[in-house]
Amino acid sequence: MYLEIVSPEATLFSGEVNSVTVPGVNGEFQMLENHAPIVSLLQEGLVKFDGDIKLHEEYEAKFNKDGNGKTTLAINSGTVEMNDNKVIVLAD
Repeated sequence: MYLEIVSPEATLFSGEVNSVTVPGVNGEFQMLENHAPIVSLLQEGLVKFDGDIKLHEEYEAKFNKDGNGKTTLAINSGTVEMNDNKVIVLAD
């Protein structure tokens, strides 16, 4: 599936991933290939994703790796939309 992470400044990441985990307002949840369409508010926490990740050099410092090898990005709030195997995270 395709993931795009957009902040007010720029598109921080865009590319193919295997899974995406986000900090929803009712708890963390994960989306995999062919997930049902969803729109949700996000709260402070980590956006986690995995796959063959190639980060833009300019924004690489904003991302980390967790103990499970997933790439993470800390956010304050935002929204997520999943539709037709495309995930868009609008992050603050």
